[in-house]
Amino acid sequence: MRLIYTVGPSGVGKDSLLNGLRQHVDAMQMRPPLHFAQRTITRNHDKSNEDHEAVNLPLFAKLQEENAFALAWVANGLHYGVRHTELQPKGEGAWVIVNGSRTYLDEARMRFPGLTVLYITAPIELLRQRLLDRGRESAADIEQRLLRAQSILLGPHDLCLSNGGTLEASGLALRQLLVQHTGLALLAE
Repeated sequence: MRLIYTVGPSGVGKDSLLNGLRQHVDAMQMRPPLHFAQRTITRNHDKSNEDHEAVNLPLFAKLQEENAFALAWVANGLHYGVRHTELQPKGEGAWVIVNGSRTYLDEARMRFPGLTVLYITAPIELLRQRLLDRGRESAADIEQRLLRAQSILLGPHDLCLSNGGTLEASGLALRQLLVQHTGLALLAE
């Protein structure tokens, strides 16, 4: 299976790491060996640093009813989906990276046996500070998030990365981890 399902608690820097990896891949012109699946999300496009398809809830429900999504879940009050077409490159020999959800992980594993989980974590105090710095939630909400930020059960072929240092150092560590797992040597350059 050439599907990497990325998860991690809020504030861990998952989006920043994936965006940095995407920029590196684009600079190396690595198409099609590594594809970043675009998500369909029920939120405004301007409220995220993620390149996504923004839709309203009725359109999302219609797409789900039409079986447009290979993966679909609800988290933090939003609906997320990954269209079947976004996973097609894996059938063409590419690795596909999905920005997923911990709450949907068991379902994703059932739908795609053999997928690789990339679990991104960080020290709890660093997570707390990042969430406070974002200023989106109350202190009580942040503490609730931190309680949910417990580790997940990883399999023998799953990957784990701590984003506790600089973004550059963690980005390099992510590329090295993926080189070991995928064999895509260009990621290391």
